[in-house]
Amino acid sequence: MTLGPVKYQFEYDERIRCAFIGAGGHSFRNVYPALQYAPVDLVAVCDINAERAADYARLFGAAAHYADYRVMLAEQRPTAVFIVTSYNADGRVQATDIAADCLAAGAHVWMEKPTAASVAEIRELQRLSDKTERFVMTGVKKVFTPAMEKTKQILDSAEFGGARSISVRYPQGLPAERDQPSMVGFLDHIYHPGAVLNYLMGPVERLSYEWDSVSGGSVTNLRFRSGAVGTMHLAAGSPVTSPLERVEVVGRDAAVVIDNSVELTYYRPGGRLPYGRSGSYIVEDNAAPLRWRPEFSLGQLYNKNLFYLGYVPEILHFCESVLTETPPQKGKLADSLAIMRLFEAYRFHPEGEIITLEESP
Repeated sequence: MTLGPVKYQFEYDERIRCAFIGAGGHSFRNVYPALQYAPVDLVAVCDINAERAADYARLFGAAAHYADYRVMLAEQRPTAVFIVTSYNADGRVQATDIAADCLAAGAHVWMEKPTAASVAEIRELQRLSDKTERFVMTGVKKVFTPAMEKTKQILDSAEFGGARSISVRYPQGLPAERDQPSMVGFLDHIYHPGAVLNYLMGPVERLSYEWDSVSGGSVTNLRFRSGAVGTMHLAAGSPVTSPLERVEVVGRDAAVVIDNSVELTYYRPGGRLPYGRSGSYIVEDNAAPLRWRPEFSLGQLYNKNLFYLGYVPEILHFCESVLTETPPQKGKLADSLAIMRLFEAYRFHPEGEIITLEESP
């Protein structure tokens, strides 16, 4: 989905009756502000800190605030609910049970990642979603960035020749202890590279990883069900001054590279430089690389992190799904299930073992 001219919230003729559960720092910076550009009528805010809920309701235009989301659901009867919460002491995701209650109350759900802490919990949400005929979408912003959506378009083109290998680099450590509380940080961040792998390459068939006990970094070899291969380098220990992340996909005489989610280079097929005879590295114009990146100077919406990091596009996708009563195409529970299978492979299997992932029915 390429964003055309963006509407502001007040310009929509039809808006969705929505509630928001959670009033923390992340939602303040990145999720509530994104609602400015979506067909949302925010009627209520809920947080266990009632004073914070009141502040957020006033700041973001909601008429009501609550400290108990169950009371809010009963009184406000929202069509859709946004959930951005944290973790329980045992490492479980608070939003998982909240989402189940929202489904039971008849509301569609957008929830920040992670969706849950286990494959079993996601399967239960799938069951409840089917039963209530309401859907759950998870905020996997990486696959909604303009750079990633353009990459998917390139990979699907006949010119690219099919995605045959991928390399993903992301700075995340894998802890020595693999109990659920110790794995919270890993669970929180595996959704980013995991979503990218699933979106661009499809389901993983098998994998094996090697782990560095000093930094917590790891390198994973991947085989996808399509037959393609890949690596995931979880580069724990990398400095904050270095590039955060990189994705490279190779096709047939073609490749795409995304740096830091915003700089996209497409190395097109057709360039030929005879070895030992080429006095210039310049190829023909129709085979020269294409490069896109924002200029970060103008007061354009595409220069806002809400857009180039994918927050507004994913929320617009959710809202369009609600308005059209069509399940989301990205961030759906099946995508979360694929990511959770990756998570459980690391949690329950040692390094060096070849791990075959279950195929969804």
